[in-house]
Amino acid sequence: MKRISLIVGILGFAVVSCTNGVKNDNTATTTNNKATNISAESLTSPNKKLQTIGVALGDLGNPFYNAVQRGAEIEAQKIGGNIRVNAVSSAFDLNQQTNQIENFTAANTDLIILSAVDKKGVKPVIDQARLAGRVVIALDSAVDADVDAMISSNNIQAGEVACQYIADRLKGQGSVVILNGTPMDSINQRVSGCEKSLSKYPNIKLISKEQNAEGTRDGGLRVMSDLLTTFPKIDAVFATNDQSGVGADLAAKQARRKEFFIVGVDGSPDATKAMEDKDGVFAATAAQNPAGMAQKAVQIGNDIIQGKKPESPNILIPVKLVTRENLSSYQGW
Repeated sequence: MKRISLIVGILGFAVVSCTNGVKNDNTATTTNNKATNISAESLTSPNKKLQTIGVALGDLGNPFYNAVQRGAEIEAQKIGGNIRVNAVSSAFDLNQQTNQIENFTAANTDLIILSAVDKKGVKPVIDQARLAGRVVIALDSAVDADVDAMISSNNIQAGEVACQYIADRLKGQGSVVILNGTPMDSINQRVSGCEKSLSKYPNIKLISKEQNAEGTRDGGLRVMSDLLTTFPKIDAVFATNDQSGVGADLAAKQARRKEFFIVGVDGSPDATKAMEDKDGVFAATAAQNPAGMAQKAVQIGNDIIQGKKPESPNILIPVKLVTRENLSSYQGW
C-alpha cells in the first residue's frame, strides 16, 4: 500500500507540473510584457550559443539576395560551432514569406533575418516571432514592426554621391532626369539624397522626377523611351536602382541617343556589365554591399543572443561610388 501511495503521489505531481507548463505557455502568447521577459531570459544570455539562422528573402534568383545568403553563411562559418543557415525565397509574395517566418519560429530558429516584401504586412508574423523569443533583424527594407535591429545601406548617401557625380561631370549645368521607383523608404531616401546634392547647383534643372520605372529593366525601358520622346535634350539620368538604369540604357540605344549618361544604385552585375559596354551610356553606380549587410546582421544577432545589445538598433552600411574609371578595382557581389 505504501508503494501504491508513493506512485499516486508522483503521478499527481507530474500532472500539476504539466498543467503549470501549459498555463505559462498561454500566458506567454497573450501577455506582451511576460513574453518579452521570457524571451530575454531564455534566448539571450552569456552562455547561449547561436545554432540556427533563418534568412527570409525576396527572390534567390536575384544576385542581390544571393549575396545576402552568401554573407550570412560566411559569417556563420567565422563564428563557428556548425551554425545552420537556412535561406528561403518568397518570390516577393507576402503570404509565402509569412509562412516561412512562421516555420522558422515553430522550428525554434535562434535568429531570423528578413528582407521584407511588405513592410506593413509582415508586422503580425514578426510580432509572433518575437513573442516566441526569436531574435529578428530586418535587412535592406524597413518594417512597421519592432525588431531587434534594422540594417540597411545608407540610401540617402547613395543618392547624394550618385548625383554629386552627375553635378561634377556636368560642371554644375544641365538637364537631369530622375527615374523614380516603387514608393518605399529606400527609394524615397535615394531621391531625397539626389535632390540634396543637385540643389547646390542653380544651373542644373531637374526636368522629371515623378515617373515610376518600378525598379525593373522593362520599367526603365518604358519610362526612358517616353522621356526621350518628350525631351529633345537630356544631360544625365539618375536611376534609383540599377535595373531601371539598365532599361534606360537600352532605351538610349534603341533611340540612338548618346548625349546623356546614366548613374544607378546597387552595384549589381548587370550594372557593371552595362558599364563595360562602350556603346552604352551607363556611367556609374552607388554600390551596395549585400553580403556585408548580412554579415553584420549575423554579428549583431549573435551578440544579442549572448545578451549584448547594439548601441543603436539602426545600422547603416556605407555605399561606394563605382565608375567606369575605377570599375576594374570593384569586387562586385
